[in-house]
Amino acid sequence: MDPAKRAGVEAWLRYGDDLGLGPYFRDRAPAVGAQAEAAPAAPVVEQAVAKPNAAPMRAAVAAAASGAAARTSSPAPIPMVGVGSGPSLFDAMDRIEGDTLKRVRDDIGDCTRCRLCNARTNIVFGVGNPKAELVFVGEGPGHDEDIQAEPFVGRAGKLLTQMIEAMSLRRQDVYICNVVKCRPPENRLPERDEIATCSPFLLRQLAVIQPKVICCLGACAAQTLLATNQGISRFRGEWFDYRGAKLISTYHPAYLLRNPNAKGEVWKDLQKVMAVLGLQPKRK
Repeated sequence: MDPAKRAGVEAWLRYGDDLGLGPYFRDRAPAVGAQAEAAPAAPVVEQAVAKPNAAPMRAAVAAAASGAAARTSSPAPIPMVGVGSGPSLFDAMDRIEGDTLKRVRDDIGDCTRCRLCNARTNIVFGVGNPKAELVFVGEGPGHDEDIQAEPFVGRAGKLLTQMIEAMSLRRQDVYICNVVKCRPPENRLPERDEIATCSPFLLRQLAVIQPKVICCLGACAAQTLLATNQGISRFRGEWFDYRGAKLISTYHPAYLLRNPNAKGEVWKDLQKVMAVLGLQPKRK
């Protein structure tokens, strides 16, 4: 097993230990791996619809256990790996009684679980209404977010605020968070083992808030929650059922800063969200 995959698996096992599930999770690992070896390939997005409750990194752990590693040159899209029925780390995590956003933040602590801690200034947890009907999920903090300890406060954040206000909402009406809580160096994309380490806290945030709609901003958030490696253009603007919520993906505001012609497509996606939430566009 290559070092990155091994680090991801070990991070999951440590997280299971933190929740008191370590021995249980290790006992199930061989069964998950066996299922992964037998699982047939299937279209990624269709499986995301058929199994909306599939945990994002379950596929990664199963692939690591069975020795399936991504190739270094021009990797093909990785389909989701089916897993057996029965309790899982994520299912058990959902049963944390009395979980709150404060408790999730306390459990993160002064996190040193992955390499992202080495250069960060602040952990960027999340901000907004803890009972929001709408949650926006990005990939990770940038420079401004790292300094201010708040997600989406730089140029892309100002554009997101404008998008929210165009929906007749305010930032304090929604909840905003990221897949990883520490800034990746040079604003690079989070790596798989970093996502594997940090995404359980995102899942707990979503479980506590129980939003009506989750809007993924960019490919990283969408791929994490839908457990797919497909490009966002393959399923942008489509609805998925996700653990009791409706999930839709659109382009990241940072992408719109580089490609302003895509703003019209994003507005169409946001109008779909507004229709579900019963909102009318803000009058100019």
